Amino acid sequence: MTTIERVGARAYRVPTTAPEADGTLAWDATTIVVVHAEAGGIRGLGWTYADAACVPLVEGMLANAVRGREVLDVPACWAAMRHAIRNLGRPGLVSCAMSAVDIALWDAAARSLNLPVSRLLGRVHDEVAVYGSGGFTTLTDGELVAQLDHWVRRQRIPRVKIKIGESAGTRVDRDLDRVAVTRDKVGDDVEVFVDANGAYSPGQARRVAERLLEWGVTWFEEPVSSDDLPGLAATRFPGGPDIAAGEYGYDLPYFAHMLPSVDCLQVDVTRCGGYTEWQRATALAAAVNRDVSAHCAPNLSAHAAVATQNFRHIEWFADHDRIERLFFDGCLDPAGGTVTPELTAPGHGLAFRAEAAAEYAL
Repeated sequence: MTTIERVGARAYRVPTTAPEADGTLAWDATTIVVVHAEAGGIRGLGWTYADAACVPLVEGMLANAVRGREVLDVPACWAAMRHAIRNLGRPGLVSCAMSAVDIALWDAAARSLNLPVSRLLGRVHDEVAVYGSGGFTTLTDGELVAQLDHWVRRQRIPRVKIKIGESAGTRVDRDLDRVAVTRDKVGDDVEVFVDANGAYSPGQARRVAERLLEWGVTWFEEPVSSDDLPGLAATRFPGGPDIAAGEYGYDLPYFAHMLPSVDCLQVDVTRCGGYTEWQRATALAAAVNRDVSAHCAPNLSAHAAVATQNFRHIEWFADHDRIERLFFDGCLDPAGGTVTPELTAPGHGLAFRAEAAAEYAL
């Protein structure tokens, strides 16, 4: 029997190449918390995009909950972590920390069997679609066009998403101008998605949604706050863009409550509780005939995606793509608009580049 001996974590803060913003937030750096789980000479890898406050939680309470358990019993480890954090509260940083540990444990379990994570989870797709994501509100039109050109012309990704809802929804004319620029640049054969990050009111969101039809937009993400379930539902109409939300889902009840209000459920494997909770959330969506889309963390999302029957696409988020290519060897290439996790490499097929990451350590 191979048991879990140690779980360690470290946080890294990676500056953006320029200031970035969406409809409701601005940032100049991204923090990634990298977790390693060690068992019988095997080292499993996981991570989450969250605050450095996750580190002591991972190395303390969560490590204590899983240490000594069989490395293959990942769901049992997950249940032990959930039990241990009862009085801390599940949503937020606690769930992010749990996610990173769970992902590292699945990686360790897969490596112990010399299998890829996707096969251990139960692969159902050979490949899954991706979409280019960025289009920050801080970009000039020229910078936006350059990013679109990179996705569509150089990488041949036939789906792109930009941010709208600039300045908390107070610049709708500019939002629509940027959508027009996007459609003009990518042509008629590329799907155009938009993300307001909860910037609009329900009435405003409905009016914007109706205008988006002029440019053939098929995906309207968080038109209102994801906490406003009636507002999300009110933005849906026959023939309109699919309404999507769910990236801030930290537990199963959240997804259950959200599903009636959206056309496609977003799940973030680094927030929801890892691969273990991902499987349960996607089953909930399947039960009500909804697709699932992976929010960010593309190189982790890919393994869960190919193991999910009702899966639509992965958000190939510009910031996370840059960080993951910097920190990890073996990253996937989204060129052509699809990715296929490697079947011959054990675990995620990724290796942490400690020397490259060291300069960003907190």
